[in-house]
Amino acid sequence: MLTVDFARLPVGPGVRVLDLGCGGGRHAFEVLRRGADVTAFDMDQSELDGVAGMFAAMDKAGEVPAGANAQTVQGTALDMPFEDGAFDRVIAAEVLEHIPDDMTAMREIFRVLRPGGTAAVTVPSFLPERICWALDEDYHTAPGGHVRIYTLAELSAKLKSTGFEIGPHHHAHGLHAPYWWIKCAVGVNNDEHPLAKAYHELLVWDIMKRPAATRIAETLLNPLIGKSVVLYVRKP
Repeated sequence: MLTVDFARLPVGPGVRVLDLGCGGGRHAFEVLRRGADVTAFDMDQSELDGVAGMFAAMDKAGEVPAGANAQTVQGTALDMPFEDGAFDRVIAAEVLEHIPDDMTAMREIFRVLRPGGTAAVTVPSFLPERICWALDEDYHTAPGGHVRIYTLAELSAKLKSTGFEIGPHHHAHGLHAPYWWIKCAVGVNNDEHPLAKAYHELLVWDIMKRPAATRIAETLLNPLIGKSVVLYVRKP
């Protein structure tokens, strides 16, 4: 399930990509499939171990184009162990809402991106996120949870003040917002509730089968209740 649109963030052979806060690696895997050199970066070493294992499995299965390279690096977004201008592209998907000092993280993204490079920054959309916060306090007070709700205007202003040129944006995962509203309504940790389980099964089916009906529905829902907003920015 990709949040970033790679038509707007083109990657390919010879392009150096940082997947900041890579988590389970969903974007890093797609970058590698497209033949770019990817660095999967995260604080959680256990997540990185899983990503490294998948990189190896992809290579063994012949899914990695010739010349493409992948590595995992552990560290913090507030002080990344990379040289200035080390990357042509940076992906920061659902990361900044977890970081109290988000401006320092934005400055680090700016620093490690080369001049002329592009970053895709995604955060939870304001309205779906605000509803989740209202329904269940545990959703945002758990350790490592979300510490703020961005408006698009705030996110754009902060990135612009860091030095970025602001580009286009779009919303994603319109079908996922109702799932999280259900989860928050019944208890965000209550995975066994029948309604939450049923909707989760629907989402898994949609991801696996990608039927036309749900693709059309999500396209229509994304501008209204898309769970994530994706902003593309450029370093001058």
